[in-house]
Amino acid sequence: MRLRFMKRAFTVILILTSSAVFSQDSLRNFNYSRDHITSAGMEVLGSWAIANIGVGAAGWANSAGGSNKYFYQMDVLWNTVNLGAAIFGLTGARKNKNQQLSPAESLRAQQKIEQTFLINGGLDLVYIGAGFYLHHRGNSINSDQLRGYGSSILLQGTFLLLFDGTMYNAQRHNGGKLRRFLEKNPVIFGGRGVGVIYNM
Repeated sequence: MRLRFMKRAFTVILILTSSAVFSQDSLRNFNYSRDHITSAGMEVLGSWAIANIGVGAAGWANSAGGSNKYFYQMDVLWNTVNLGAAIFGLTGARKNKNQQLSPAESLRAQQKIEQTFLINGGLDLVYIGAGFYLHHRGNSINSDQLRGYGSSILLQGTFLLLFDGTMYNAQRHNGGKLRRFLEKNPVIFGGRGVGVIYNM
């Protein structure tokens, strides 16, 4: 009787341990995907920033005046910030690739990155509105500076809206797969044990 019980107990432990290993590997894949998406996005943002700084600096230096001078000037200033954000994001994403996160930590990290790009998308709409306003105001008072700044901010805001929208959709897709996985595999990983959640 005891032998039969021990065999069953051993079988259950083996199943739970195997599920834990499989699930941990799958979690690692989801976390890797999240960080890979972020890294790729930051590389795109950084490339956009470098290109705009180069073109903007050349245009700024060679502009005789008018709204083009201020357009290029704002491109340089704006993309200096973009480049800093891209470097910061890329460094963080690459650092996170080596982390082993629990299911709860994985879900929190996924929700955080999705919220970040969603909030950024809202800010991008503000940038676009500000660009429209500055350009319109520049036309109203005949200001080359406002026209140039407005056109630049409009361009940069539109790019960022497309960028953040694409990043949000990609991260949301990865997050959806992670949430479905956690629902189907309700295994809890702890430093001292393995357990299973039973939905009542």
